[in-house]
Amino acid sequence: MQLNDYQAKAAKTAKYPVIGKKYVYPALGLANEAGEVLGKIKKVFRDYNGVLTKDYKLALQHELGDVLWYVAMLANDLNFKLDDLAQENLKKLASRAKRGKITGDGDNR
Repeated sequence: MQLNDYQAKAAKTAKYPVIGKKYVYPALGLANEAGEVLGKIKKVFRDYNGVLTKDYKLALQHELGDVLWYVAMLANDLNFKLDDLAQENLKKLASRAKRGKITGDGDNR
């Protein structure tokens, strides 16, 4: 599946309130879902000594799917296409790699 196709299909399920600006709700949802991913990983270490069980891997798959949905909806509300975001991100990373700047801090490295 292409990212833009996913974005269009996911948008058909988007039913959420406008909180000031339309993009606020998916931005908050993205933060929440990212936190849920981190919570699952934390529990892998707490409960399973860092061993990722089949059940926890499936739970992470579901949470990452939720993250993807919120990224797609936030992009939608900001009039971005996921294919374009992905392509630009790869260009940025390739430039950093070419310049030896993959590691380090800052957006403009």
